[in-house]
Amino acid sequence: MILGELVWGAPDWWPIAVALGCAAALTLLVSYLRAGSAPVVRICAATLKAAAVVSLLLCLLEPLFSGKRPRPGANLFLMLADDSQSLTVNDQKRDQTRGEELKELLMSESAWQTQLGQDFDVRRYTFGNRLDAVNAFEDLTFEESRSALRSSLDTIAQRFRERPVAGVLLFTDGNLTDGQLSKLSVEDLPPVYPVVVGAATPQRDVSVIRVRANQSNFESAPVTVEAQIRVHGLDGEDVAVQLLDETGEILEQQLATTSSSKHTLNLRFQVQPQHSGVGFYSVRACVEREVPLFKADGDLQSSLEATTANNSRLVIVDRGGGPYRILYVAGRPNWEFKFLRRSIQEDREVELVGLVRIAKREPRMEFRSRRGESTNPLFRGFGNAEDETAEQYDEPVLLRLGTRDERELSAGFPTAADQLYEYDALIFDDLEASYFTGDQMSLIQEFVSRRGGGLLMLGGEESFYKGKYHRTPVGEMLPVYVDREPKPPENLAYRFALTAEGWLQPWVRVRSTEEGERQRLNAMPEFESLNRVAGLKPGATILAQAMTADGQKFPALVTQRFGKGRVSALLVGDFWRWAMQREAGEQTEMEQAWRQKLRWLVADVPRRVQVDAQPVSDDPTQAIQVDVRPRNELFEPLDNATVAIAVKTPDGRTVEVNAAANDEELGLYRTTYLPREPGAYRATVRVTALDGSQVGERDIGWISEPATDEFRELEPNRAVLQRLAKRTGGEVVEASALDGFVADLPNRRIPVTEPWVYPLWHQWSVFVFAVICLTGEWGLRRWKGMP
Repeated sequence: MILGELVWGAPDWWPIAVALGCAAALTLLVSYLRAGSAPVVRICAATLKAAAVVSLLLCLLEPLFSGKRPRPGANLFLMLADDSQSLTVNDQKRDQTRGEELKELLMSESAWQTQLGQDFDVRRYTFGNRLDAVNAFEDLTFEESRSALRSSLDTIAQRFRERPVAGVLLFTDGNLTDGQLSKLSVEDLPPVYPVVVGAATPQRDVSVIRVRANQSNFESAPVTVEAQIRVHGLDGEDVAVQLLDETGEILEQQLATTSSSKHTLNLRFQVQPQHSGVGFYSVRACVEREVPLFKADGDLQSSLEATTANNSRLVIVDRGGGPYRILYVAGRPNWEFKFLRRSIQEDREVELVGLVRIAKREPRMEFRSRRGESTNPLFRGFGNAEDETAEQYDEPVLLRLGTRDERELSAGFPTAADQLYEYDALIFDDLEASYFTGDQMSLIQEFVSRRGGGLLMLGGEESFYKGKYHRTPVGEMLPVYVDREPKPPENLAYRFALTAEGWLQPWVRVRSTEEGERQRLNAMPEFESLNRVAGLKPGATILAQAMTADGQKFPALVTQRFGKGRVSALLVGDFWRWAMQREAGEQTEMEQAWRQKLRWLVADVPRRVQVDAQPVSDDPTQAIQVDVRPRNELFEPLDNATVAIAVKTPDGRTVEVNAAANDEELGLYRTTYLPREPGAYRATVRVTALDGSQVGERDIGWISEPATDEFRELEPNRAVLQRLAKRTGGEVVEASALDGFVADLPNRRIPVTEPWVYPLWHQWSVFVFAVICLTGEWGLRRWKGMP
């Protein structure tokens, strides 16, 4: 029924109608007061005649019912049905799947669809991987691997922006796989009326909801794999959760007992990757007694669960990015360099290049050399036949270790940016500021601030204040003030202790537990050499302190950010004493500590080829967007480069893809890859400069698991559909109430309407009513003998 309002077609007749009504009322009052019958009879007779007179007088005013109704066929009404695989599951105590129940609900001969088609131009769509127009819903297959609800609604909003759409009837379980509906713009959407498909109690199921890998760049430490498991309807069952490597070998299994019909398990695994670069692990879960049902390919033949598509998930671990090159510069040979080199002997991700001065500059002394000899006699006999290539008297004597070739560092510390930027971090030890020229000092500062490199200064005898770094570009970067040095008491011994901030940094700790770490700190030897500083700079963080026996505390390890890079100061000058406690052939904790410091120093240093691969959030197919940012020798954006990407698919094929320059950002190359198969993808990005030289390459990876995402949650997401309905001005409609909902639709806000009028006065029923009232009054008077 379409509701209207009462209006008067001839309002000008109101005075005449009132006058006639008053005259009729007065006449009735006088005539019935003189009648000799009983009061009740007179009142009944007067009421009947008055009703007849009033109905006739109202006809003079032409009463009408007037309103608006949808113009037939002028408004669109959209019906969206979910055609994804998630509707193939059964709910408890249901013989049919959710999809079969939905197909019955959407049969074309249903009464509510017939009525909907009479008032609106009905358009039907299905959505899965994409939005598709259909003539009817009988051909729903529920084979789509994704539920692209968000992108489908966005498509509808764009497609029908200028069209009159009365509403959208949405049939879905609310479990979408293309982002969050909260980020959907609803400005151009008509009212959405969701019909929730599925009951709140699905069949028994074990689902791997989420898997995440937490890894450290500092030590070749175990990777922590966190897994979240959701269990439905298996109260009291033991659930087995396994971690597997790429070959399918089970690395670890954990058991957990469910305590309710809907239970969430949070488990952690630790794994030590055996290879650097990109690797993949998988987490799978099932009821313990069904573990033997896992086949060799990882599929589960379960008789208990609603689906087995969500029993496993992949996780990617990237241990690549290197090798990182660190330049160690020392003013004299010392113990620290020995233990630094030893700590990274088996670390393939870090290369340590040494530049050690074994003799300072010497003034030219004619009497100390042979007649006619201009070179330093320290290098007599080293094959330096030509004076131009031999070390001079006024040059330091340097020893190069770990260099790539004979030319690297042959002229000493780099003097050009392209030479210094080849390294990822610098370590200065026992080296005075006068060793560097002013240009080299400025270059070092740019290396940290612009290049993003790391700088670590160790506490040698000629470091910090004694190295006269005050008022130098390097001194400006240090996290401590080096303008003066407080005089320490003599013969002090210091214990190494972590601060509250240090306890929070994994690269500062060595042992996994707090108790173990305290034992490690207590077992460390006392140190005798400490560079005292005037204080900490704003923004610096002290991670470790040197403590004396009487409770005095001095900074021992301090860090801070500087531009794009990071700077650290290790103020203890005899850290090597820690290594003296180890036994022959034993891997010491000191070596682990050094590895972690070096890994931290290079952890965030940009590479010449930076690659980021992420799913395109607005793409229902979950395509992968690969962004490549190559840099030249000065780490400036590289233009006119060739970026080739070799993608290895899960079935072993190799697909070549090229990334094109992007207009949004200088030096950005972007491409999009659409995964056709589920599984793990590897890719090698190679960048070639315009002159044909190789800039670098980078290995990356990503995962495509559409079926696992589709069955991530089996319980219908009623809450998100309610929020969608509220934001668009609609409401959640129960399937059993569709008839009443469709009947009430014309009474809601409709874009295109037309007026309608129903004349009450021009109906035969009004005349019949007046005749009946007059006849009744006449018969009553005759019956009671009234005149």
